[in-house]
Amino acid sequence: MTTYNDFLFEVKDRIGIITINKPDRMNAMTYAMSDELKRVVNEAVNHPDTRVIIITGAGRAFCAGADMGLLQDQAGGGTGGSEDAGKLKTQAALSADFIPDVSEHFKESYGYFIQARKPFIAAINGSVAGLGLALTLYCDLRFIASEAKLSTAFSQRGLIAEHGLSWMLPKLVGHAKALDLLLSARKFSAQEAEELGLVNKVFPQETFMADVMTYARHLADTVSPRSMAIIKAQVWKSFFQSFNDALALADSEMAISITRDDFKEGVAHYLEKRAPNFNGV
Repeated sequence: MTTYNDFLFEVKDRIGIITINKPDRMNAMTYAMSDELKRVVNEAVNHPDTRVIIITGAGRAFCAGADMGLLQDQAGGGTGGSEDAGKLKTQAALSADFIPDVSEHFKESYGYFIQARKPFIAAINGSVAGLGLALTLYCDLRFIASEAKLSTAFSQRGLIAEHGLSWMLPKLVGHAKALDLLLSARKFSAQEAEELGLVNKVFPQETFMADVMTYARHLADTVSPRSMAIIKAQVWKSFFQSFNDALALADSEMAISITRDDFKEGVAHYLEKRAPNFNGV
């Protein structure tokens, strides 16, 4: 596996685990880290032994947003990064030919998370704000530790709703609640995040990663990778479709699915009362 400056990557039980590894800065992001994140995501998605990918943070924070040194540089008129910052492209396709294409809808920022053919879980282990919070919204599922605190943060820095947050956040929590979080930039708890529908579930702080791994293993071990890839694309694409378009896509994908190995295995393991052995085909 590749060695990274500010990220760790490991594969365990067919689960790829990406860790933002800058705990002394509360995992705050720089331009260089954003570029490096694309590379580590690329490796995780294209790794033959991963079916699910978790992204989390080292230490007491998930990601505190943009590094304050970077913001200070920008406030002083600097660019904050190299002339190539933000232009790096992943080196291999994140998607596959059999998946409905969502790339036209999610081209920028962290859109490559949505284009990826494998599900992403944001394991929010601690404080998250600003850019860090935006990053979690591009993941497919979000679990949060009970003691974590959240904030959109942007308005308290004289900034706006960046990284697509003005589109993503209302889809999850609704128009009025999104405006509350964005305008006030107030801190809120993991429990409120769950009540708002921003996260899927709160897990106890002391068992957090074990609980996240249990859920991830359920996905890796019991469901079809091909089904996960297509369902993920269907749901993200539906934001840009009419009901009739979504239904037509589902009908066409269903006709293909029943000819594939994973469908045959799905029926066989149920009838034979055994654990599934999906091959993703």
